[in-house]
Amino acid sequence: MDVFHITGPVQLKGTVKVNGSKNAALPIMAAAILAEGISELNNVPNLSDISVCAELLETLGCKVTRDGNDQVTVDSSVIDNPVGDYEIVRKMRASICILGPLLARCGKARVSMPGGCAIGYRPVDIHLMGLHELGAEIKIENGYIVAEAPKGLIGREIFLGGPFGSTVLGTANVLMAATLAKGITVIESAACEPEITDLVQCLKKMGAKIKGTGSPRLVIKGVRSLKPFEYSVIPDRIEAGTFMAAATITSGELKIENCRLEDLMAVVDKLRNIGVIVEKYNGGCVVSRTGALKTSQITTQPYPGFPTDLQAQFMALLSLAEGNSIIIEKIFPDRFMHVAELNRMAANLYKEGSTIIVSGVKKLIAAPVMASDLRASAALVLAAMAAAGTSTINRVYHIDRGYERIEERLNPVGAKITRENI
Repeated sequence: MDVFHITGPVQLKGTVKVNGSKNAALPIMAAAILAEGISELNNVPNLSDISVCAELLETLGCKVTRDGNDQVTVDSSVIDNPVGDYEIVRKMRASICILGPLLARCGKARVSMPGGCAIGYRPVDIHLMGLHELGAEIKIENGYIVAEAPKGLIGREIFLGGPFGSTVLGTANVLMAATLAKGITVIESAACEPEITDLVQCLKKMGAKIKGTGSPRLVIKGVRSLKPFEYSVIPDRIEAGTFMAAATITSGELKIENCRLEDLMAVVDKLRNIGVIVEKYNGGCVVSRTGALKTSQITTQPYPGFPTDLQAQFMALLSLAEGNSIIIEKIFPDRFMHVAELNRMAANLYKEGSTIIVSGVKKLIAAPVMASDLRASAALVLAAMAAAGTSTINRVYHIDRGYERIEERLNPVGAKITRENI
């Protein structure tokens, strides 16, 4: 098992490049199930989650290869085993995205209930309700979702809103299934995240008929078949936001390439309000800070609100602001396992329900800490780069799920991160 040893404080200065979006690539890889033939996906990050998705597709009957550094090819000519096995699906929640495409193409699917990061209760009931509305017969059997559509899928009007807003993966699942359903499907309260928009654009390239791109109302006219695709995924907005936070917490200056600021306006707004300079240039931005950090109030919300996937990173940097900040988690109210670890590094965080009160401290102090999930691990890396001394972060396999060799990308701009296998 790998650990990170991180020495701080450091000041990051230089240029980093954002990789392709993991959260966009995964459902698009699943979309390859919908069409017989060879699909090619470019700008795909080399991450453990991508490898898990490739392994899952191969168990269905696909042939998956990684060509070069950022290209994945999926040959879905044969799908002869529409089963998402527990041993694979438990590793990654996005595995649930194969359910809709399998139903649409094979008329049946057996997929294990998903696993993934420990960030709180995340039911898939909205996914199943949406697919049921399309005509699927669904039951839970020995921990597996067993779905069949013996008469095919039929377009319907479907409302996908939930208690914490729209569901990104649920929207992806129902959307992909609807592309091959008979008639017209209307999805109300669809997720508007850029990753869903990217999926829509790919499906359109495959021949799907979809209106309402980027809006909470998607109208899909089913077609008889789709064709394989060649497509390049968008940059990873969460990785970009993490690099922005890294420049901020280290009082540094980073030129961030391959960054779409239009996908990060809520984040940019918060950064500017706490004293950070964010300057746009063609294809990216420059983020810098020289003065003291101001306090802030952050509430996570569905897009275009502040993303839950950057909550932990901003908690780390607000730990060094002068005064009290408030962070309210509206998407995953239990997503706070990083709080105790940041407090081990001398942060002053107080949890009350789904709210964290962040009382700023003058400095963070190095400590051994444990990563609990993907974004929590990123927050600990940020905190360690700003802390006095050498911190050890255990379970960095979490960060490898969403950040490709982060130490090799941050060390050239001033970080002091060593990976050790223990």
